[in-house]
Amino acid sequence: MSTLSGEIQTPIPSDRDYLLSSPAQWKVIASSVLGTSHEKRGQPCQDAHAWDSLHSGTIIAAIADGAGSASLSDIGAQVATTTAIELLKLKLTQMNGEGGSSSWETVLREVLEHCQSAIAAEALSRDIEVRQLATTLLIAIASPQAVAVAQIGDGAVTIGDREGNLTALTSPDNGEYANETTFLISPGALDSAQITSWTGELAHLALFTDGLQRLALKLPEGTPYSPFFAPLFRFVDSMENCDEAQSQLEDFLRHPRISDRTDDDLTLVLASINR
Repeated sequence: MSTLSGEIQTPIPSDRDYLLSSPAQWKVIASSVLGTSHEKRGQPCQDAHAWDSLHSGTIIAAIADGAGSASLSDIGAQVATTTAIELLKLKLTQMNGEGGSSSWETVLREVLEHCQSAIAAEALSRDIEVRQLATTLLIAIASPQAVAVAQIGDGAVTIGDREGNLTALTSPDNGEYANETTFLISPGALDSAQITSWTGELAHLALFTDGLQRLALKLPEGTPYSPFFAPLFRFVDSMENCDEAQSQLEDFLRHPRISDRTDDDLTLVLASINR
């Protein structure tokens, strides 16, 4: 098994919020880690992720980045990702694996609406203002031949095909001013959502929150930066021991070469499919 870096080989305890493979030969690994700025201020990790696989050979994933200014945005991020995965599993199971990228786009729009409602319901149950749960949300549905994604806010989704070509399916929504973005609870959020699809021979999928976007993308154009993704995709291709892989991914995200360039919370979901 390859490592992410020769300097990143010391395992740390795993939180076990990952999976190695699905019946369709998917390999998936994901992690959310606390940013150094939040650690210094004693704040929780405001990022969240969730994912699952279906017997049809489809995987689903969701990531979220709670607003730094929102007092309970970590809860908002958790509600958004959990709700998204639960509803996607229900809807795609009802479709019996016969959906394509166009029907998936319709499902994703419905899921975004439902997640927005779930955030509002959570705020009501806690008797707080909904803005205290502000969060971004990125969702992906992927099979070996198609991907559909939806995004509200910053971060991005990138894919790699069998020829090694990288494509950004979404781009960060950073708003008019620096450090500004659209949140799931923002006015007009659903109208501004990025919902798109891709068909072809899929090899890799990555979802990441905005803490990584300056490392993963060439900005301002938003195209994927190959030196960032190539070793990560090789890593997920070759991983065999899920505990070891989880530890190495977390070490990578916490490494000074990353934390020296970003102090934000970091979430990364990586997926590879073997044919």
